[in-house]
Order: sequence, then structure tokens, then C-alpha cells
Amino acid sequence: MTDRNTHGSARPVRRPQDGPTAAAAPPDRPVRPHAPLDLTHLRTFLAVHRTGSFTAAARLLSLSQPTVTTQIRSLERQLGRELFERLPRGVAPTPYADDLAVRVAAPLDALAVVADRGPGDGAPARPVHLAGPAEFLCVTALPALAPLIADGVRLHVVTGLSDELLDGLRAGRHDLVVSTVRPRGRTLTAVPLGDEEFVLVAAPRWARRIGAGHVAADGPAALAGVPLVTYAEDLPIARRYWRHVFGRRLTGEAALTVPDLRGVLAAVTAGAGFTVLPRYLCRADLDAGRLVALLEPEDPPINTAYLVQRPGTPDNPQVTRVRDHLLAAARDW
Repeated sequence: MTDRNTHGSARPVRRPQDGPTAAAAPPDRPVRPHAPLDLTHLRTFLAVHRTGSFTAAARLLSLSQPTVTTQIRSLERQLGRELFERLPRGVAPTPYADDLAVRVAAPLDALAVVADRGPGDGAPARPVHLAGPAEFLCVTALPALAPLIADGVRLHVVTGLSDELLDGLRAGRHDLVVSTVRPRGRTLTAVPLGDEEFVLVAAPRWARRIGAGHVAADGPAALAGVPLVTYAEDLPIARRYWRHVFGRRLTGEAALTVPDLRGVLAAVTAGAGFTVLPRYLCRADLDAGRLVALLEPEDPPINTAYLVQRPGTPDNPQVTRVRDHLLAAARDW
């Protein structure tokens, strides 16, 4: 890394542990133990910690990347600690940085609520950026949030796969993410939102052809000749069901692949074959007799959905309102 002097020429940045300064300021002691930490530098540190990247933090804070780098280096010198390890892509926080983020996140976020609030009370509320699986949001979450929308809450929704949405949450592109993957580490906080149970289903005509109780008696052999419908070619949901319920590996290929579980539901309800779906998605069709559960195991496979956000108090109070409403509604799902 380099810094620039007042004449614009490059000079090496000396880390606290490098050269002669190491003896005067050991890595485990701050250089200026009695000097207050700069709130701007802490805010920049928190942005880097959350996004995992100097570049992403610069975009989030509307700063240049060299400014972010300079502020982090200054904070490291004052603390006498290295905060981030450079990776081929982005940076990784040190254990000390993780502890520091936990301590400063809530106070800085609470301060941001006050600092960023406009002088007028009539300004429109900022939107809440919610992300998650398309099927779950459309079938379950958005209907539950309808009263808030009617009450003036603005909501911007993005759908996608959990891993990429969690990356977007760390980068500040989302406020809340419904994830089927529990995030690791301490950069994000997650609370269980609910369990989705998976069920093996087919249209009534296929269920009659297979025969009542035949799947329970014969296992997967009872489904020979029935087309499999799934949302991905690697059959992730069906493979998990086979392993959990039948104790064996699923072989074969799907007759129809649709990259949306609502499309899978529509095709199977129309008689395309059998599939494995989350019960919340097909409950109405099961109740109405448009679909039949081919097996009701005592221990069905389930998947836990989590509501994930960055640590601390959101700078938009509507985020807390949406989060609390979803958690309350989830008790009845």
C-alpha cells in the first residue's frame, strides 16, 4: 500500500508492527491510548467490515477507495492493531476487528438515525429493501406485509438465491434478507423465521395410477414411469427428500425443469408428473384436492428460513417495523 504526501509523490505506509515504530508501539497496544477514536474512521471501518471490501465500502459511503484505505490505516495505527487481512478478492476481518464491530455497530447505527434524519417531518419514508426466494416472498411474506404497505411503508423487493442475496446484504444493497442458509460469522445477524416442510405430491390421476399406500410400501419403486418435475437439473429438493425419507440416492433425470417453484406447482397440478414442494406453496392445492400427498412420513424433511440483517440499529426505522411484522406473522405460518 502507498500513501501520498502533500506534493503528490508516493511513499510507503508503515504498519504499526513494521520498522522502528514497532518497539515504541507494540501491536497489542494503541499508539495513542488516550486519544478518542475518530467517529468517521469507525463508520468507515464498520462499512468495510460489513461489505468485506474497501471498494464496496467506498461505494456505500460515497468516498474514494484511497480515502477509505487511508482512514482504515489511520485507525489501525491508533489502535495498534491490524483490522483486515487482504485477500485476492476483498478483505477478511481479524478477530480483533470482529470484536470491535460488535462493540461499535449499535451506537454508530443509532447515531446515523439521528444524523441522517431530515429537518422536515413531511418527507416520504425511505423504502425498505427486502430480498429472498421469489416463491416464499410472493406466496407468504408479501401478503403478510400488505397492511404495512397500505399504511405507508415503501418496500423494494429483490429475489434470488440465498448466497448472492447475503452478499448483497453485506454490501448494503438490502436491508433484510429471507435466507434458507444461516450466515456464518458475526457480520450478519439471523433469527429463525419458520420451518418449511417438504412434501411428495402429484395430481390425482397420477396418485390413482400409483395407488394409495404404494409409495409407503414400495418406496421409490412405486414412482417408476412417472415423470419427475423439478426446478433445477441437479434435483436439489428431490435429492434431499430421497436421502432423508428413503435413505438412498435419487437417480434419474427430470422430465421437466422449471426455474421457479410456482411453475413446478402449476405443471404438476396440471398433471405433468410428481415433484417435491414446500408445503406452504402447495397447501391450498392439497386442501382443494388438486394435488395429493403421495407419502406422509413421520419425520418429513424440513428447511429453516432465517430473517437476516446487519448488526445494530437500522438507520431506517421502517426496517425494524417490517422485520417485527414478519416475525409476528411467521408464528401462524
